[in-house]
Amino acid sequence: MSQRTLWEEGHEPGRQVAVLGVAVTLTAAVLDLFVFGSVGVLFDLCFVLLCVALALLVRPRDFFTVGVLPPLLMVGTFTFLGVIRPDAVADAGDGVVQSVVTGLGHHAGALIVGYGLSLGVLAVRHRVLHRHGTQAANRSGSPAPTRTTSG
Repeated sequence: MSQRTLWEEGHEPGRQVAVLGVAVTLTAAVLDLFVFGSVGVLFDLCFVLLCVALALLVRPRDFFTVGVLPPLLMVGTFTFLGVIRPDAVADAGDGVVQSVVTGLGHHAGALIVGYGLSLGVLAVRHRVLHRHGTQAANRSGSPAPTRTTSG
């Protein structure tokens, strides 16, 4: 019996993973606002960890969804904050577009690290799943010789 590795465990549909990503990203932003008064390091750390977690949770068929999700999560969060509370990511008098640009500029490091780790995890998962799928196909395609006893 073969045991599944961490790279083979993801089984959640892409839509559910995307919804989870939105919920956790907004929760991290609100929590950071509540504790520190602006979106900062707590949000960045949560965002990076979330990107890795989502890449591990998603089922292989939906890798594309998680592959494009991190930038969309960050832009969506900063757009939301730019509408309801621009001073959380930019100056209080800035408009929505300027708030998004400022937020992305201040949190570019977290976006790059989170996105890079997410794509890296997806690449490793793809490679491991492809390798195990090839090995399983080879085993089922060429059965082991059977011994026959005479007499």
